[in-house]
Amino acid sequence: MQKIRNIAVIAHVDHGKTTLVDGLLEQSGTFGSHEQHDERAMDSNDLEKERGITILSKNTAIRYKDYKINIIDTPGHADFGGEVERVLKMVDGVLVLVDAYEGVMPQTKFVCKKMLALGKMPIVVINKIDKPSADVDRVADEMFDLFADMDATDEQQDFPIIYAAARDGIAKLDMDDPDGDFECIFEAIINQIPEPEGDAANPLQSQVFTLDYDNYVGKIGISRIFNGTVNKGDNIMLAKADGEMVKGKISKLIGFHGLNRMEIDQAEAGDIVAFAGMETVDVGDTVCDAQNPVALDPMHVEEPTLTVVFAVNDSPLAGKEGKHVTSNKLRERLEFEMNTNVAMKLEVVGEGKFKVSGRGELQITVLAENMRREDFEFSISRPEVIVKEIEGVKCEPFEHLVIDVPEELSGGVIERLGKRKAEMKSMLPMGSGFQRIEFEIPARALIGFRGQFLTDTKGEGIMNHSFLEFRPYSGTVDSRSYGALVSMVAGSTLAFSLFGIQNRGVLYVGVQTEVYEGMIVGEHSRDNDLVVNPIKGKAQSNVRSSGADEAIKLIPPRDMSLERALEWIEDDELLEVTPKSIRIRKKFLTEAERKRHSRKGK
Repeated sequence: MQKIRNIAVIAHVDHGKTTLVDGLLEQSGTFGSHEQHDERAMDSNDLEKERGITILSKNTAIRYKDYKINIIDTPGHADFGGEVERVLKMVDGVLVLVDAYEGVMPQTKFVCKKMLALGKMPIVVINKIDKPSADVDRVADEMFDLFADMDATDEQQDFPIIYAAARDGIAKLDMDDPDGDFECIFEAIINQIPEPEGDAANPLQSQVFTLDYDNYVGKIGISRIFNGTVNKGDNIMLAKADGEMVKGKISKLIGFHGLNRMEIDQAEAGDIVAFAGMETVDVGDTVCDAQNPVALDPMHVEEPTLTVVFAVNDSPLAGKEGKHVTSNKLRERLEFEMNTNVAMKLEVVGEGKFKVSGRGELQITVLAENMRREDFEFSISRPEVIVKEIEGVKCEPFEHLVIDVPEELSGGVIERLGKRKAEMKSMLPMGSGFQRIEFEIPARALIGFRGQFLTDTKGEGIMNHSFLEFRPYSGTVDSRSYGALVSMVAGSTLAFSLFGIQNRGVLYVGVQTEVYEGMIVGEHSRDNDLVVNPIKGKAQSNVRSSGADEAIKLIPPRDMSLERALEWIEDDELLEVTPKSIRIRKKFLTEAERKRHSRKGK
């Protein structure tokens, strides 16, 4: 039996999980001295590298002395909370990272609650101790209080604390000690984390916790072996969540070491491996012995809370920039996403229209961003929250919102959130002129709030939220307070006309941009929509040429990213997404159609 330890690294977004895993890989000697690797090596996808966040949980294995340590790096963003929950079932202990200044954040609470409920053993790592504003004593107290509030057992509350600066490869057991390397982390893992239960002599039981896809071998299930031994080429039985039993054969068995995957012939209880050969495999399925199939408890996957409609792009500029524009291509791509992404659901709602449900805006915009990079062209509607009926009462999702704002700006933010039905729960000074305020707020009130919040706090505010529960519906909520500037004509924009329009609001388009009737070119400074002509040039007369007169000074247009645009749009608007552009438009392009439709609505 090999000596194995299985751990997950959990924390709030940006507290340094992936950087810590980098350090563990490096200092365990897993990377050879000749091997080149990137910073945050585990974030392999382009979007993860650009945004500096982990989107998909990933596993690696390192060797330390004669131990094999399987490490799973998890996402820290609330939208990917479902991934974390599944991963925790596969490990025997966790490294909980917490920022030495920010302390306990919403996602720290969320992941710790799940981890303690599953009875896992924690090791707390207070990271970023090199920050000038670090306050390790306060953060250590916060962690003790958090564990006590969440009814941790005596063993769980007796957690070791390691002080680290993961980026510099420094860790120590006491702040007064000289800086050491990650030796103390490895030792804590070996001594504190229990060894995996299960016996290699029992019949095979292995549970799939995440999926991968390979064009050559099809679906790959990454799973933890709880009992028994598995060999390449074995005939097995796949126990589905609904009780169905499917016969299968393991065509490939894959082991992990560092960033590499290698084919292996055998694995035994306690290890984490991947296997191919079963097209119907899903998260939560049990791979069991063909002669003696015993299924493990199926996994609960978090319910989606938001939906958007992906549809074929039908604007006047459709098909000019994208390669995949038909509903068949769109459907294929979305179905492919559902193969590996269990937290999302897909439903066909009409000709060329697909309803995609997910955990939050970030999850949906990550999918949209990946699709536009693959040359897809489509439109997206405004996100809507999923409303459920629970015991005859109409209920909607509520979020736990935590904001850090400069003290002098907190009044305005509290007032704005009050209009959005938020209930304030606590207010604490954070030092250096900041305050931390906690709220409970309907999830739909947060749609479109981030942009407004950044404006109100002059870009200094930080907001984080995580799903709380479904509660009775809270009535209408304030939404966008400004109207749109809508183009009445098609053509290329000209500086002369934009100069006149910019006094009416904020522009989203620059000079020489293709526009069409019904496309939104900016935000109006009042609450009503205004129809404008952005392509009108200056006429020449007998007195002067069209080029003379005062120099035209244009304010640079506001850059609308996919997230910002998706938060900004209202119910009667759509987002047109192509590989080169993101355009905002009205659902009904002509003014006559819009008027007719608004009369119908009334």
